[in-house]
Amino acid sequence: MENIKSAKLIKRLVSAIIDYSLIFGFIYIMKVFYGEENPIGGTSLSGFSALIVVLFWFVVTILFDYLFGHTIGNYVCNIKPVSIADINRKLTFGESIKRHFLDWIDLSFIGLILIIATERNQRLGDLCAKTIVINYKFK
Repeated sequence: MENIKSAKLIKRLVSAIIDYSLIFGFIYIMKVFYGEENPIGGTSLSGFSALIVVLFWFVVTILFDYLFGHTIGNYVCNIKPVSIADINRKLTFGESIKRHFLDWIDLSFIGLILIIATERNQRLGDLCAKTIVINYKFK
């Protein structure tokens, strides 16, 4: 495991920007078409339209990680998450859930600080799932 190098911070940031630009873009589109005015002058999603947003997040983060071994942002940046226990297998569904369930915390500066401060450049989701993100050349 010592000879495996974790992905550089800039690649991880660009990957997260790509993935969450897709997600926030989708939220924006949903709010334009299905948003309801709220008391503070903005729009909110509720009911089925809010569920669609959560399902979209689930698909482009957890399901892509589990089924393809990477998110769209990871693919573009040539990085992928792997298990510390066995870097040659795909992530399990549980590992993928653990990695992304804490995205809302990792999107704050906590994730950035942890990537810089931890030996294997792991964010909170990676620490909980026992994964690292490595450079990977997709074929």
